[in-house]
Amino acid sequence: MSAERALTFDCQGDELVGVLCEPASPCETGVVVVVGGPQYRAGSHRQFVLLARALARQGFAVLRFDVRGMGDSAGAPRSFEDIGEDISAAIDTLVRHVPAVRRVALWGLCDGASAALLHVDAARDPRVRGLVLLNPWVRSPESLARVQLKHYYWQRLGQRAFWTKLLSGGVGQAAWRDLLANLKARRASAPRAAQLPYQHRMARGWAAFDGDILLVLSGNDYTAKEFVDTTRGDPAWTGALQHVRLQRHDLSEADHTFTAPAWRQRVEEITIAWLKTIAAAAPGTLREAA
Repeated sequence: MSAERALTFDCQGDELVGVLCEPASPCETGVVVVVGGPQYRAGSHRQFVLLARALARQGFAVLRFDVRGMGDSAGAPRSFEDIGEDISAAIDTLVRHVPAVRRVALWGLCDGASAALLHVDAARDPRVRGLVLLNPWVRSPESLARVQLKHYYWQRLGQRAFWTKLLSGGVGQAAWRDLLANLKARRASAPRAAQLPYQHRMARGWAAFDGDILLVLSGNDYTAKEFVDTTRGDPAWTGALQHVRLQRHDLSEADHTFTAPAWRQRVEEITIAWLKTIAAAAPGTLREAA
C-alpha cells in the first residue's frame, strides 16, 4: 500500500508544489521525477502519475513536482538548463519527508533527462546515486540537420515513391530548400561561447558520475536518434555508451513519450527492475549534500 499527499516547499524564495507517493514501508532508495519542457508534474498522458504509483507499490518513495514558473509553482518560468536549484530543493524535500530514504535516483524524460545530467554536473550531490534517462535532449541546429539527413532524407532517396513524385513534379521547391538548408546546417560549425554548450556539460556530468545510469531509448523518435548520433560523433561524448555502470534498453516501436500503454508499462517494469538491482547493491549513502 502507498499514500499520496501534496507538498509545498521553498526554492530560493518561491513556493514549489509537488506530490509525494509514499509506500507504507519505503526502502532506502527514493526517486525524484524531473519534469522537463512546458509541462507539469502529471506528465504527458498522466505518465508521471502512473509511474510514481507503480514505483511506490514496489517500495520506492517518489516525488514529482512543478519547477518554478510551471503548473502550480510560483516564480518566473525558466528553461531546463536553469532548474538545478529546483531539483536540489526537491531532493531535500524527499529525504526530509521520507526519513528512510538515504539515496536518490533522478528520473527524467527528454529535457528532464538533460536537466538531471546538468544537475549532476553542477551540484555533485552525493545523495544522487542513480539516473534514469529517457530520450535525452541534446538538440542543436547541427544535430537536428544531421539526424534528418541520416534518418529521413537518405531513406527517402531509396524509396521508389520519392522518385516517382520527383519525376512527376510532386516534390516541391520547399522540400528541396529544406534539404539544402539541412546540408548547410550540417556543415556549419557551432559558434564559440564563454560557457560550455549544455550538451558538453551533460557529457561531463555523465562521464564524472560514479553512480548507476539507466538509459531508455525509443526507436520511433528523432530525439533518441539525435542522442545516439551525438554520442558517436561528438568528442565530448566519447565512451559515454560504454560507461561501466550503464544499463541500456531500446524500445524499437516506442514513440517519444511512450504513449501506448504497453510502452509505458514496459518503462515502468524496466525502471522497477533497475531500482531493485541498485538498491540491493548500494552501500549506505550520505544523508547530507556536499
